[in-house]
Amino acid sequence: MLQTLRAGDLNLHQVKAQFGLREALEQSFFLEWQENLPELNLDEMRSLDQLKTNFLYLLEFPMSEEAVKLVMLSPLLSKANFFKPPFHLRTEASVQIELKNDDRSSEDPDSQLVRGRIDVLLLRDEFWVLVVEAKEKGFSLENAIAQALTYMLSSPSQDRPVYGFATNGSEFIFLKTVREPTPQYALSDLFTLRRQHNDLYTVLQILTALERRDWLRN
Repeated sequence: MLQTLRAGDLNLHQVKAQFGLREALEQSFFLEWQENLPELNLDEMRSLDQLKTNFLYLLEFPMSEEAVKLVMLSPLLSKANFFKPPFHLRTEASVQIELKNDDRSSEDPDSQLVRGRIDVLLLRDEFWVLVVEAKEKGFSLENAIAQALTYMLSSPSQDRPVYGFATNGSEFIFLKTVREPTPQYALSDLFTLRRQHNDLYTVLQILTALERRDWLRN
């Protein structure tokens, strides 16, 4: 019998068990968020300072997931040039993954179908470049990490790394997965607006570095 699961209901332990996923502990696995980051100019830093100020003010009021996308996520992706050729995006992209016995560690003989919707999916040609999960303010990123990993592992480009970006507007984290030869993932540090230093500088630098990657060879 086929059992249906919602991607948003899975925790990290379940995702790791379902996909045979392990965390890559080698620093070299995910250097893209640490090395060769582009410099920001003064205008970009001023714009990010204003974005931080605006969002911290809006945090004083109730804010939905859609508001987080509008106020924080969209400006960041635009500044990183993900809204220009050769990239294109899909919003609320439907995903479903059928897991059979050899795909998971469970002894349950039944297959499972995992379904969900990716908030923002950025593609180049037919390759999944970046899976973006946005949550309402105050929402813990722990569930967003598990959900993003589930979607990333469903990428049709099995031989290429897939990157993820999760945010609730005030916190930000980057993810990387590979499927071959074995499913692995790694996370960046957690960035937050609740520091004197503006972490949005680093967030934009990482997004821009990902946008500039040679996706045809990497």
